[in-house]
Amino acid sequence: MSWLDRDRTIAPPGFNRWLIPPAALAVHLCIGQAYATSVYKTALVAHFDASLVQIGVIFSIAIVMLGLSAAIMGTWVDTNGPRKAMFVAALFWSGGFLIGSLGIFSNQLWLVYVGYGFIGGIGLGIGYISPVSTLIKWFPDRPGLATGMAIMGFGGGALIASPVSTALLSFYDPNSGSANWVASGDSVGKLFLTLAVIYLAYMMFGAFTIKVPAPGWTPAGFDPSRVKAQALVTTNHVSARNAIRTRQFWLLWVVLFCNVTAGIGILEQAAPMIQDFFRQNDGNSLVSAVVAGGFVGLLSLANMGGRFIWSATSDKTGRKNIYMVYLGVGTVLYFLLALFGPSTTALYVVLAFIIISFYGGGFATAPAYLRDLFGTFQVGAIHGRLLTAWSAAGIAGPLIVNSFLDAQGAPGELTAAAYQPALLTMVGLLVVGFVANLFVRPVHSDYHEPEKPLVGTAAREARA
Repeated sequence: MSWLDRDRTIAPPGFNRWLIPPAALAVHLCIGQAYATSVYKTALVAHFDASLVQIGVIFSIAIVMLGLSAAIMGTWVDTNGPRKAMFVAALFWSGGFLIGSLGIFSNQLWLVYVGYGFIGGIGLGIGYISPVSTLIKWFPDRPGLATGMAIMGFGGGALIASPVSTALLSFYDPNSGSANWVASGDSVGKLFLTLAVIYLAYMMFGAFTIKVPAPGWTPAGFDPSRVKAQALVTTNHVSARNAIRTRQFWLLWVVLFCNVTAGIGILEQAAPMIQDFFRQNDGNSLVSAVVAGGFVGLLSLANMGGRFIWSATSDKTGRKNIYMVYLGVGTVLYFLLALFGPSTTALYVVLAFIIISFYGGGFATAPAYLRDLFGTFQVGAIHGRLLTAWSAAGIAGPLIVNSFLDAQGAPGELTAAAYQPALLTMVGLLVVGFVANLFVRPVHSDYHEPEKPLVGTAAREARA
């Protein structure tokens, strides 16, 4: 399979670097479906006769495997190039849907854990990091913009997947027109089969259109001496092995963990949450299932837009300053959502929209923050290791929210008050993240790679 090798993906002279973002988006829009799981979450609870925590474990396993596979395979991705990584990610992601559908049809929840959670999660991790370091190298003049473009699609995946999934569930379920409709397990299984085929095709398109810059390439007019124009930005390089020994890496780990835990708890519960916030005394909600599905799509737009807008803004403000906004302002917004969110749907939607834009921005800014602190030598591998914070948050966020909710009542009977303890817990986490970000300083020179000629793969990576 030499046609997947990195050497086969080197861009020819005169190649337009703006053709790379669409290739990255083809992969990230597909794996971003993970944020649309709340659309069929209630259906899986009913189908398996399970609790919210038991179904939430599917999502948590996927996020755990995302972080672990990104950490373990990060160096492999950097060495072998984005095409091979995207190809492997497509096989795992689509395979996860196929096995997950088998679990649904056979009423075996453990197969959904293995399929969508474990196998699909590996595809998530490899697919997530595969284009990031490539785009940073194509855009050394605007790393925040580059990482925003790379990761924007993951946040926007649910913008497409949510309405499409809702429409397909309605199409596959003959009872979709009934009052208080909840999709059948059979319709969710058919949805998984459909998504497996669609996502495989689009991810393969991304894999076979991605290119890496030729050794020594720089964009026209780019002056490397201007790179260190902002505080914390280094022109030196730190290996992935040394990066995890620094205090800066672990401070960023805490920052990302806190930011992600706070946001992921809402996203994983987004559709039923807005219905519960506006549930009337008779048990019915002012927000229908279809509108709730549309709300998930709106949050996906916030997630996607935040990844691009806030990350691009960080090129001007600096990464540390923008994280102070994510965590500081986010603390205030979560507090307002907990206390005043149920007052009007408009206020609820606005608060949730801004909160999730910060959540997405935190993801997209992280690779540029790493690039500033540790250089470009093994930024993809370092990014993969940092994503273990996402794995931990993938457990903590849904567990915090679902545990509080299971203690308050059954799905379909919850109200806004049931969510207050979970939301106030998130406020405390954001404060911890804010403090951790304040302590980030430049990496000490003891951790820098020696300035001597590199050979083999390391030389290619440093030049690219």
